[in-house]
Amino acid sequence: MNRLKLATVWLGGCSGCHMSLLDLDEWLIDLAAHVDLVYSPIADQKTFPEDVDLTLVEGAIANDEHLELIQDVRERSRMVVALGDCAVTGNVTALRNPLGEARSILQQVYIEHGDPRGILPSTPGIVPILVDQVVPIHMIIPVDLFLAGCPPSGPRIRAVLEALLAGTPPELVGGFG
Repeated sequence: MNRLKLATVWLGGCSGCHMSLLDLDEWLIDLAAHVDLVYSPIADQKTFPEDVDLTLVEGAIANDEHLELIQDVRERSRMVVALGDCAVTGNVTALRNPLGEARSILQQVYIEHGDPRGILPSTPGIVPILVDQVVPIHMIIPVDLFLAGCPPSGPRIRAVLEALLAGTPPELVGGFG
């Protein structure tokens, strides 16, 4: 049997969903017997690989790098799971949306109220360009499964992964526990 190629992606969010995944403790050893972790913020891959079976995406689309990465994720993944409320709805990451365009927010924060040098951060390749409106990932790419929660609990993530590994649709009923 071929091992499942698993990727996890961290976009605009707090990393709480990845912390919930790591909270699975010893079960991660069992999971490692069935999957190859081919991309993750907890590993050191620089580019998103080809032919990924399952990608868990945490966070919303908040900058130009997220837009590029999420396109690669969809093109190169058989199944994409929106992991957590930021990926599903935008949640906390999207709280800046009512404040207006990204440039005006940066102007207020760095020029009017912050940096005494009056300089906006803009180093190409270092500081990503913010999008004007933060959006959940399904606004950019098709998503196969939505796992809500802020963050979803480790047992809920485990239940989804176990079902997907078994080749059955996960049961996503009830609350966020």
